[in-house]
Amino acid sequence: MFVRQLQYLVALARTRHFARAAELCHVSQPALSAAIQRLEEELGIAIVRRDQRFQGLTPEGERLLGWAQRVLTDWEGLRQEAARSRGEITGTLRIGAIPTTMPVVPLLTHLTGAGGPSRHPPGGFLALRRRLDGFELDLGLTYLEDQRLGGFRVLALYRERYLLLAPNNGALSTRATMSWSEAAELPLCLLTPNMQNRRIIDAAFRQAGTAPNVAVETDSAFAL
Repeated sequence: MFVRQLQYLVALARTRHFARAAELCHVSQPALSAAIQRLEEELGIAIVRRDQRFQGLTPEGERLLGWAQRVLTDWEGLRQEAARSRGEITGTLRIGAIPTTMPVVPLLTHLTGAGGPSRHPPGGFLALRRRLDGFELDLGLTYLEDQRLGGFRVLALYRERYLLLAPNNGALSTRATMSWSEAAELPLCLLTPNMQNRRIIDAAFRQAGTAPNVAVETDSAFAL
């Protein structure tokens, strides 16, 4: 029961809503609330600030949350080690990915076999880092150029090349290469400036002593 109580606590901290946390854990809301109350009684501290609705965790609850996340990670590792001892390879691999890396996620997930569903929650880098810090993900896919990766173990998977996409029958159909200065003169469709991919491209334009002529901006690589 103790492991389940910690699972309920982590779900409540993630959703910040009793009903949504209960739905995430596949239990009734009263059952989830009662389990957390029993955890408070067992530990002798108040974990949740309550009113008519969830008001957040107490300072003690915030400290306990970090322990709960680590315990649940260790518990999952223990279960997987027991499975390996039985000659089985099983477990849950939780992958997070920024939107621009989503096309390469299947290159990794197909190697895990077909034993169950694969989930790779998309999101920006800040959400990815928060979930890695909170032991909610096992690995994340993002750009290695980001200075905020300090403290994480990183592994390069591939080197990205930037291509200019244009109509086959247009004025550029005979060109095999193009300089950044030449590309800056074209009406370009680019990702929004807050995305790391766009920052890298803007840096390339700056190094060429120019700036892009942006016609369309979007935060979706698929929309481009």
